[in-house]
Amino acid sequence: MDMGNIEWTWLLYLKAGLFLLLGVMAAGLILWEHPQLRVGLLLAVAIWGFCRAYYFAFYVLGKYVDPGFRFAGLLSMLRYLWRKRRG
Repeated sequence: MDMGNIEWTWLLYLKAGLFLLLGVMAAGLILWEHPQLRVGLLLAVAIWGFCRAYYFAFYVLGKYVDPGFRFAGLLSMLRYLWRKRRG
């Protein structure tokens, strides 16, 4: 099995579920240690902001800025932007 491409659909769903579980557990622990409305709202805004940045990085850049380039991850996207900026 090539580790670069996951071909089993169930493994992709498992990976997504584990990421979701990780996020829910981390947010839950933060709110458990600091059960304040302000902390909950700031956490929600931070999560929303990171989701929008991720969407921008992989959908907007890939679809509208350079449709021919496929980013392998955040570091790949940053390298692409750095090279593009430097000319």
